[in-house]
Amino acid sequence: MNEIEKKVLKICSDSKRASFDIANLDAETKNQVLLEAAKLIKKHAPKIIKANQKDVKIAKENKLDNAKIDRLVLDENRIIALANSVKEVTKLADPVGKILYETKRDNGLHIKRTTIPLGVLLAIFESRPNVTSDISALSLKSGNSVILRCGSDSINSSKVLADIYREALENFSLDKNAVILVSNTEREYVSELLKMENYIDVVVPRGGKSLIKAVMDHTKIPVFRHLDGNCHTYIHEKADFEKARKILLNAKLRRVGICGATESLLVDHKIAKRILPLIAADLSNMGCEMRGDEESTKIDARIKLAIEKDFYTEYLDKIISIKVVKDIDEAIKHISIYGSSHTESIITEEQKSADKFLSRVNSAIVMHNASTQFADGGEFGLGAEVGIATGKMHARGPVGLEQLVTYKYIVEAECALRK
Repeated sequence: MNEIEKKVLKICSDSKRASFDIANLDAETKNQVLLEAAKLIKKHAPKIIKANQKDVKIAKENKLDNAKIDRLVLDENRIIALANSVKEVTKLADPVGKILYETKRDNGLHIKRTTIPLGVLLAIFESRPNVTSDISALSLKSGNSVILRCGSDSINSSKVLADIYREALENFSLDKNAVILVSNTEREYVSELLKMENYIDVVVPRGGKSLIKAVMDHTKIPVFRHLDGNCHTYIHEKADFEKARKILLNAKLRRVGICGATESLLVDHKIAKRILPLIAADLSNMGCEMRGDEESTKIDARIKLAIEKDFYTEYLDKIISIKVVKDIDEAIKHISIYGSSHTESIITEEQKSADKFLSRVNSAIVMHNASTQFADGGEFGLGAEVGIATGKMHARGPVGLEQLVTYKYIVEAECALRK
């Protein structure tokens, strides 16, 4: 066993041991730990900002793209939001110990299906230090321990945040290894962690498509899957133009580097000649590049001709693909071919068409007259989130507290004997 294998084994053993303690905490104690963490985040804000400035400086020197730098930055407002997000988690119901099913059988058995923590989570993420806090808070509230492996881009910020949670745990005489940050950013550590199926119960990857695919290809541990955020906004023929323009601009450009940003715009051909020039002007004024099908380029010269690949692409940048569709059926078909099952939105004043879109589009999140950037656990009232899952097993959409538990059957009897 080499040195990396020994260190990873210790990390996993420590986390597994801590998971047994954290699993049995009552709701009040978990909430008190999280409130302590929120208080410490605000108290150590100058320290967090200093560490973050170091990360941002290195990122700029390494010519990291603007979207990743935006996700990396932690200023005073974002730190306050981070602390408030932790407080919001304390207001949520404890997901552990819920009775999901209960029955008394004629055979003398009293059976209950109750929720329990998953155990040990492994979170692998890139240039988003806020994920360190979000996942730590949700893990502790759901009675799980967590191993955090951030990318080198956010290592300094993430170290400070992880240490804050460890300090909060110690302040309540709890095992601080319920939160462990892997401070070494060598790739070999990830390879070893992904082999630890006897210790780790679920992997939560947050990052680009290449990271998530690599995780899925190299582990036997269950994964909360999310490969792409190729989100669509479809402007239906019965859309309110002003409403559509506002929603689309927000959906695309509020923050271009998040997975809920709209990457593809679909416009009904019945209104395309009237609304596309207005939308093109809005996007162009904000510096957004537009790549469209042949019909859209004929309507507005500011739209460049797209290639097939554009309609599959999660840009995470000021670029959007545009297609003029014949009707709602073609919009739904386009999404089924090119979409990533993340988030799609229809803009229309006709409820019948909205209902059709909402029922037939099989993505994790479907919306009506709302910006796709609302695809967020906090906005859904779930507190922070560990990610958006686009698979169909166990968790789908924002992964919050309820997705971080499993269940067991508790069977009681007086003296039950099987015939």
